[in-house]
Amino acid sequence: MAAATPSTLPRPVPAAAGIGLREPHREALVAAGLPIPWVEIHPENYLVPGGPRLAGILRVRRDLPVSCHGVGLSLGSAGGLDPDHLMRLRALYDRLEPGLISEHLSWSVTDATYLNDLLPLPYTEDSLDRVRRNIDHAQDAFGRRILVENPAACLAFADSAIPEAEFLAELAARTGCGLLLDVNNLYVSSVNLGFDPVAWLDTIPADAVVELHLAGHARMTVGGEELLIDDHGSMVGEPVTALYADVLDRIGPRPVLIEWDNDLPPLDVLLAEAGKAQRLLDARMRHVGMPVRIPEVHCAG
Repeated sequence: MAAATPSTLPRPVPAAAGIGLREPHREALVAAGLPIPWVEIHPENYLVPGGPRLAGILRVRRDLPVSCHGVGLSLGSAGGLDPDHLMRLRALYDRLEPGLISEHLSWSVTDATYLNDLLPLPYTEDSLDRVRRNIDHAQDAFGRRILVENPAACLAFADSAIPEAEFLAELAARTGCGLLLDVNNLYVSSVNLGFDPVAWLDTIPADAVVELHLAGHARMTVGGEELLIDDHGSMVGEPVTALYADVLDRIGPRPVLIEWDNDLPPLDVLLAEAGKAQRLLDARMRHVGMPVRIPEVHCAG
C-alpha cells in the first residue's frame, strides 16, 4: 500500500487577527494578495461537488489557513445530528483540511426541518447530556476536535439550572471539545440578561479557549427596554473592544476573528477592523514575550 502524500496546505491557524470571508470579498482578497493571516468561512456555503464557488475557496485555501464555522449542525437537537449533513461536512473538511472547526451552542433543526436561526436551549442536566452526545458524534464523524461557541442571548429559560459558563466548561471537560469565545456575544448576553462578564470569564477554563470572535451589534427598544442584537452589521464597539483586551489579559493570545455578515462594508473596512484587533493582540504578545506575527494588517492596492 502506497504511503499517503503529506499535505502541503498551510494548516495551523495562527494567534493573529483574521476575517470572516464572504463571497462578495473573495475575489478582491485574492487580487489584493491575501493580506490577512487567516480566514474563516461558513462550510454550508461550500457543500457542493464542484463549481466556481468551491474552486474559489480552494484557491484561497492554497495560501491561507482556514477555519470552518458551521451554522447548521444543531448541536442542541433532541433527535441527534443529521447523518447526511455530517457526511457532507466531513467530505468538505477532508478536502479543505481546516485548521479549526467550530459550531454553535444552539439548535436549528427539528423533524428534518431546518430553521434559519440559531435558537437557544435551556441549560439543564438533560440538555447537557444531549449536547454532549451530539458533540461526541460530530467529533467521531469528522475525526477532528470541534470548538463550541457561546451564544448571544436575549432571554433566559426559567428552568435553566446551570450557569452558561459552567455548562460550557462541563462540555469541554466531558467531550474534549475546545471553546470559541465570542466576545461580542458575551457582552450582548451580559447586558441583556444582567450578569457580570468578568465572573463568566472566571468560570471558563482558559486552556480550553482556542479562538475568539469579535463583531458589532445593534440596539433596539422592545417594550420600552433596550435590547442588544448580535447582528454582525457594524464595527466592533468600544465596550466589546475593552472586554476583548480583558480576555487577552486573562487567557493570553489566541486567533481572533472579525465577523461581519450584514450590510457588508468594502474589504478595506473589514481589514482595518482586523488591524485594530491585531494591534491589541500584538501588545499582549509583547507583554508575554511572544514574537509579533503581523505588525500591520491592511489591504494592498
